[in-house]
Amino acid sequence: MRTAVSSSSSSSFSASRLLGWALAALGALAWAWLVFRIHLAGEPLWAVAAGVGGMVTGYIYLSPKTLAARYLFPGVAGMLLFVALPLVLTVRIGFTNYSATHLLSEERARAYLLAQTQVDEAQLQRFTLHVQGVQHRLVLTGPDGMARWQTPLLNLGAAQSVTLEPRAEGDALPSAPLPLRELIAQREGLMALSLQAPGAADVCRYAGVGEFAPLRPLWVAGADGSLTRQADGVQFAVNRDEGFFEHAASGERLSPAFKVDVGWANYSRMLGDPDFRGPFVQIFIWTVVFSALTVLFATALGMTLAVALNWEALAHRTLYRTLLFLPYAVPGFISILVFKGLFNQNFGEINAVLDALFGIRPAWFSDPFLAKVMLLIVNTWLGYPYIMILCTGLLKAIPADLYEASALAGVGPLTNFFKITLPLVIKPLTPLLVSAFAFNFNNFVLIALLTDGRPDYLNTKLPAGTNDILVSYTYRIAFTDAGANFGLAAAISTMIFIIVAAMALINLRLTKAAK
Repeated sequence: MRTAVSSSSSSSFSASRLLGWALAALGALAWAWLVFRIHLAGEPLWAVAAGVGGMVTGYIYLSPKTLAARYLFPGVAGMLLFVALPLVLTVRIGFTNYSATHLLSEERARAYLLAQTQVDEAQLQRFTLHVQGVQHRLVLTGPDGMARWQTPLLNLGAAQSVTLEPRAEGDALPSAPLPLRELIAQREGLMALSLQAPGAADVCRYAGVGEFAPLRPLWVAGADGSLTRQADGVQFAVNRDEGFFEHAASGERLSPAFKVDVGWANYSRMLGDPDFRGPFVQIFIWTVVFSALTVLFATALGMTLAVALNWEALAHRTLYRTLLFLPYAVPGFISILVFKGLFNQNFGEINAVLDALFGIRPAWFSDPFLAKVMLLIVNTWLGYPYIMILCTGLLKAIPADLYEASALAGVGPLTNFFKITLPLVIKPLTPLLVSAFAFNFNNFVLIALLTDGRPDYLNTKLPAGTNDILVSYTYRIAFTDAGANFGLAAAISTMIFIIVAAMALINLRLTKAAK
């Protein structure tokens, strides 16, 4: 009986292994097909990367020697794919002129221009489309209004070359021509046709609603990569320094341009171009000041409230804590939009109160200094509950006998705070404050929803706001009204990453020192 059970277990194990290998083979075939499709799409490097990734994955999950790596591999692969790869691509783009103007590679830009055609108006022929059963026939009329050619019966749809048949003057039409709406419905099939008269050199193609004509290429490629315009013979040479096809004498440039490497030009522009450096340096300084003051004000307010709520004689402490925690519980974007309405110069409640008390209505959104004050007020409101909760927990860890000893010595509350509470709280709190500084350094949501960085600086090459921080300034350069300059934005993003990474290292050092 034991032999029978053992045989049954062995056969079950063999079947499961066979099924596993079959699934692995199917997965390998599917992955090989994906790699092949990537290669056909003109991305050989990505195809190689996908192939190597597939082989590594297969080895880890099929080899008995890599059992432990199977648990680590998904996290490591996700980190490489979603963290390291975007970072590498961002750094790479920072060394190019990639922008809304320079989107394509040189090869694709050249292919786009060479694909442009123009209609030969001298040989334009009007046509009518007639239905006969499930098939169609085209009757073409020349510039003189005479219908001299027709096609054989066709099945519209697939691309096909058709030799035209001569048409006698008195031949009757096979049916009434299709009306315009039905003619437009057959547009894709008509665009797939290539019509050629017997003995003619030119091939006519669909040139518009109701028209066929030869399509002449606008450009001809030269052996050196230049493009020559057919109409006037003007040659446009390749400028690989700036990424244009341009005419040297007139300076005329073709669109689209193409992407090229510019080395350290974007970084040099940040530091060397006076027109760019001015607002950039001011934005950088404001970013540091904004982050530092936010942490300072939020810490001061949050710690003060935590100390006050730690007073055991205070009635209803739990209720106060709950109410003071609410700004942190409400989603930030909702609070920001509420404050945007409260600070409205004409209809906001804050200006209504100030007008009633002091007769003033500050221009919070149009005055650069007041806009900065408003941002700090709102960000402090959003950030103090986090500090308050942290300090509340840290205060609970301070031994009560220290305060009892200070009470016997006749020490007052302020001395207790600066001699006992603050030194014992600030050391474990410091790494968290560095993290808060780094978070506010990239606090895009507040800037975008409350002021959008405005009011703007005047007379700048790139739009820049007096209340922009680096991340919102980068966003405006990359995606809004600065011409979508992705290369420059990537360079700024790389610099922001270096700064934040340095803060993270400082944070780790401080955390290690606090142990």
